[in-house]
Amino acid sequence: MTNTSLPSGLTPTEVAKVMLSEFRGQPVILAFYPEDWSPVCSDQLALYQAVLPEFRKFNAELIGISVDSVWSHLAFAKDRNLHFPLLADFEPKGEVARTYQVYRTKEGTTERALFVIDADGIIRSPCR
Repeated sequence: MTNTSLPSGLTPTEVAKVMLSEFRGQPVILAFYPEDWSPVCSDQLALYQAVLPEFRKFNAELIGISVDSVWSHLAFAKDRNLHFPLLADFEPKGEVARTYQVYRTKEGTTERALFVIDADGIIRSPCR
């Protein structure tokens, strides 16, 4: 998906829907992860939190996304002291992950994947 424009669809989040076009003009790091509360995902998101100041130096927005519910994300973010949004790709389950070709149908989760999106909304660096 390198050099691909972002899908224009909506992604559910904590209390509202987020349109990725809202972030035009700044880079976005879209971080898919399999699920809240697993040991590896907990470590992964803690690492992102630790390097968040580096992302912010470049005015980049970090967004985590998994198929877990809003309620799971709220508890997980609070427990892990995460200060970036976690989007719930919950219903219809995995719809956004399927758009990015990172949904694991058999497991019902997403792959671990990063998409670096430039200020013009073009995917520059998919990493799976």
